[in-house]
Amino acid sequence: MASSTLRFAQLTFPNSILKTKTNTFFVSKSVLPTPVPNKGKVSNAHAITKLACVNKTTEIAPCNQIIDDVNAKLTPLRIGIIGFGNFGQFIAKGLRRQGHFVLATSRSDYSEYCKQNGMQFFRNMDALCEEQPDVILVCSSILSTENIIRSIPIHKLKPDTIFADVLSVKQFPRNLFLEILPPGFGIVCTHPMFGPESGKNGWNGLPFVFEKVRVTDAGAQAQKCTQFLDIFEQEGCRMVEMTCEEHDRHAAGSQFITHTIGRILSHLNLESTPINTKGYETLLQLTENTVSDSFDLYYGLFMYNVNATEQMDNLDRAFETVKQKLYGRLHDILRKQIVERVPRQGELRTKSTNSLSYLPDGENIKKLASLTIPEINLSEAVTVSSSR
Repeated sequence: MASSTLRFAQLTFPNSILKTKTNTFFVSKSVLPTPVPNKGKVSNAHAITKLACVNKTTEIAPCNQIIDDVNAKLTPLRIGIIGFGNFGQFIAKGLRRQGHFVLATSRSDYSEYCKQNGMQFFRNMDALCEEQPDVILVCSSILSTENIIRSIPIHKLKPDTIFADVLSVKQFPRNLFLEILPPGFGIVCTHPMFGPESGKNGWNGLPFVFEKVRVTDAGAQAQKCTQFLDIFEQEGCRMVEMTCEEHDRHAAGSQFITHTIGRILSHLNLESTPINTKGYETLLQLTENTVSDSFDLYYGLFMYNVNATEQMDNLDRAFETVKQKLYGRLHDILRKQIVERVPRQGELRTKSTNSLSYLPDGENIKKLASLTIPEINLSEAVTVSSSR
């Protein structure tokens, strides 16, 4: 068995039927581990355990040739990051943890940072694109995205390059990619629903939203797309596939509202107190998290999401509804207190024991009357006027 070979093998990704002259095997996705540093090869024993005989005829071979093919196909990706600020660096660390090569460019010089973290930094996009990365990952701000994408020297890239983004809005970059990129380029719109703060202790369980907008069904591009998305799955992300329209609708009701409330609270100048409740601590943390992001990010969430205006109107109406409920109840209470203190005709007023009475009692009326202008005798007034 150890000396057998598997002939006429054909393998596709991620799940495949492996056919030979005598056997048919099902190869599960688990045979394709994502490469990690110093662990880029798949062992024979591991590969064999992932082969299940379908027709249960003849022998199972060790699949040496298949192992070589898998290792060749799992060459680490070369991922070019455009926009290497705080978030770009945060994502790059995850890419490196999964054994992929990171090539970065940005307006600021991060060459020393890249050197220390096993990455390559390029001072301009032309130099980066000449390296022909497998994936171009746009990590720019929402407001600068269009100018950046239009300035990329696309002619220097391979014709099957995959473009991806991590913007907080999705319809805008999708439409931009479809407008600018040639038909052969792959397009994957993604949004990690976490950042350097919420993901500082790992990405396990954190949602990662994506849509494969334009990717070939088979071949090298499909394989690279699978490898790219596997990076986040291997990091423990909860993979959520949905359309860009769905994402923007949900994000407007969650992310945009969260940022809006945080911005409003920031104008109240809230401070910690000796008797903070858990809810108040949450509000303080929300305020701190939202204002730590630039206002340009918040403005981008509003300007480039078609659902944001509707949510802002909904928030305004909701606030007015709450105010009306509060003031309406207060009005009813005050009216009741005032009306009940006005005696009916023929009834004597009884002294109220309610400390919230807004009408003065008899004694207080006398005191107030002493402060009024004294009455003038009309005849005396006439006499004085005549003498003048």
